[in-house]
Amino acid sequence: MIGIRKAFKNARLMKALTGLTAGEFSALPPAFMEAFGASRKRRGVRVGYGRHHTLIAWENKLFYILFYVKCYPTFDLASFVFGGVDRARTHEWAHEFLPVLEKALKRKIVLPERKMRIPEEFFGRFLGIKEIWIDGTERPVKRPKDGDGQKKRYSGKKKRHTVKNMIVSDRKKRILMVSRTRDGRQHDYSLFKKFRLPRSVPEQVKCWLDSGFQGVQKDFPELGVRMPKRAAGGHPLTEREKGRNKKISERRVLVENAIAGVKRFRSLTDVCRNRIGSFEDRLIPVGAGLWNLHPEMS
Repeated sequence: MIGIRKAFKNARLMKALTGLTAGEFSALPPAFMEAFGASRKRRGVRVGYGRHHTLIAWENKLFYILFYVKCYPTFDLASFVFGGVDRARTHEWAHEFLPVLEKALKRKIVLPERKMRIPEEFFGRFLGIKEIWIDGTERPVKRPKDGDGQKKRYSGKKKRHTVKNMIVSDRKKRILMVSRTRDGRQHDYSLFKKFRLPRSVPEQVKCWLDSGFQGVQKDFPELGVRMPKRAAGGHPLTEREKGRNKKISERRVLVENAIAGVKRFRSLTDVCRNRIGSFEDRLIPVGAGLWNLHPEMS
């Protein structure tokens, strides 16, 4: 079994294995334990019954799933690191513990929202937010075997097969919202419209976007959009417009920093090996929730 106590004594090692500090890790076991008990109760399984677990302590269960999300090992490697158990058991742990971790992060109120319908919901959930930063992010996936799947997941921007999510962050680089996972072929602006975000953001909230969202000001004039201006054919930008674009880019770097924080987790940067769609979609909000836990604890 991997030495958890040794990791706790070494801050660098702890972050390398889990993506969290020892203090952030210590704040999660109570919520994780409650979520685990609630999950088993819903399934009609009493806690303490069923097959005997090699990971008995709650800290060990939590450490395993954080290790999996941060380092994204193969199940063969995970079985070797965690005491030589069968690889099928490490597969079961990943699929059992990831939904529990997601619920635990929701109990800690750091899990991003997946959808909003009306501005009143936005104000109720994000009290005091006056500006938001919006951008798309992609992660590589295995090349689908069928032709239709290859076309849907091929990203012309990345020149490979990917899946995509829309990310909404705030001034403190917290991830407020994450869209459902979509095929990489979709353009950022198409995903933005499918996310139904324009209908849920209040008019007085500024939306910082990049130049890839051309048409948003025409389609949604009620939004307080701030985005760079593109040069039109035969009409180059003036020095004043270039200066304005530079200032907007300096402000927009906040969402890039937030996405970079989420992508500290290898499960969101390596080629996704998990074939089950729900698991693939769960990784991004869990990574965002763990990133949100970091600024919340500091």
